[in-house]
Amino acid sequence: MFTRLSLRLRIFLFFCLLAAGAVALAGAALWFGWSRAGGTLPTAPFLTAFIAFALLNTALLVGVWLLFDENFAKPIEMLSANLRLRAHSGVDTELCPESTKYLGDLAPAADAVTRTLGAGVMDTAAQVARETERLRTEAKRLTSLLTEIPVATILVNPAQEIVLYDGQAADILSQIAPPRLKAPLKDYFDAASLAAAQDQLTRTGAETSTELHDHSGARRYKVRLKPLGEGGYMLLLDTQETEVDPTRARPLVYDFALMETAQACDILDAPLDTLCCVAFDTETTGLSPTEDRVIQLGAVRILNGRIVEGEVIDTYIDPGRPIPPASTKIHRITDDHVQGAPDFGTVGRDFHHFARDAVLVAHNAPFDIAFFRRSANRMGVAWDHPVLDTVLLSAVVFGTTAEHSLDALCDRLGVTIPPEMRHTALGDAQATAQALVKLIPLLQGKGLTTFGQVITETRRHGRLIQDLNTSHG
Repeated sequence: MFTRLSLRLRIFLFFCLLAAGAVALAGAALWFGWSRAGGTLPTAPFLTAFIAFALLNTALLVGVWLLFDENFAKPIEMLSANLRLRAHSGVDTELCPESTKYLGDLAPAADAVTRTLGAGVMDTAAQVARETERLRTEAKRLTSLLTEIPVATILVNPAQEIVLYDGQAADILSQIAPPRLKAPLKDYFDAASLAAAQDQLTRTGAETSTELHDHSGARRYKVRLKPLGEGGYMLLLDTQETEVDPTRARPLVYDFALMETAQACDILDAPLDTLCCVAFDTETTGLSPTEDRVIQLGAVRILNGRIVEGEVIDTYIDPGRPIPPASTKIHRITDDHVQGAPDFGTVGRDFHHFARDAVLVAHNAPFDIAFFRRSANRMGVAWDHPVLDTVLLSAVVFGTTAEHSLDALCDRLGVTIPPEMRHTALGDAQATAQALVKLIPLLQGKGLTTFGQVITETRRHGRLIQDLNTSHG
């Protein structure tokens, strides 16, 4: 049980035990001395001496504990967090000599070890960077080749989930709902026509031509299904009869790791680095979820521990009321920006689809999510997603006494927020996503490897969110 307590709390309890033990021994000694007198001595002087000793002893130990906490316990926790950052997230933060001066040679020795190990890691990272650049070049060539083919391309895994799509496929999918990796095809196309096409592909085992309908039946798409083995296939949509420009550049969005579909498990047992997450942020007319309105939404998808480039939501929202000047000073959004923007219900339904089967992630999540849950009935959706809060994750990794603002967290993790993007919904959502990606290995390094373990640990720090929202109010 005590091994789960923080170092500083364990040291505090140790000093409490010393104080209680000293008081108990002093009381026993005074009682022994008084009892040896055969009851002839008055008890008042002994009692006074006991009370005076108890107070002075407690005051002395509190003073010693404060000095020990400030000069040893805090620096040790700071050093531990620094080492974890270097080991698990590759963030090379400088140690403050002044804050670790009472730790003797421990801090310089730890710094030397991590820098020596880091040199080897940097060599490996350089090789990985070269290989990554080669793969990026190949992806550009593949994109260039696909541009010459008048079809939209979607790669589907054996679980009927999207593994890859190009820009033209994104245009077609977005006419139905926001495109996203790992999304089941049935989220976009009529289940009956899709099942018929898949059955035909299974029976013939060869390339199949057919039609797919969207959910409304208003749009029909000529498609070809080309089998890839082990249940996966490529879906090619003819763009000649759609509102898609076949000559436009077609960047690819993909994650080939999705070809190997993981066995379904309870979300609480899911490893952190396999989660599908959506980091999001809102800008609002004020700080009251019950009275104010959302005027901007930004969201970023994270899959298998990495941010999915190209899968974002960035939109203004018409609040149906003027934006207070005091709020505009913070986020720089005026009434002109939101004029003609979609209403909150429309944006909320699109965002709900974008975040389907995902964990919602936000910095001070209860504040942002409250706006959506309050309007759930009007949107016609249920906001019952699992939630991670980066404020609480920061407390788990760096301790409750550290500062947990988004700026402070990003500064510790080496995440840069461009000044022009700070206090914009997309900018803060991207910062939150980058912070989460770097927090995951730090959490794993502390033995918190599953979503359920992290949720259990964050519940111990729920008071932080209450205090944060109270200060906002």
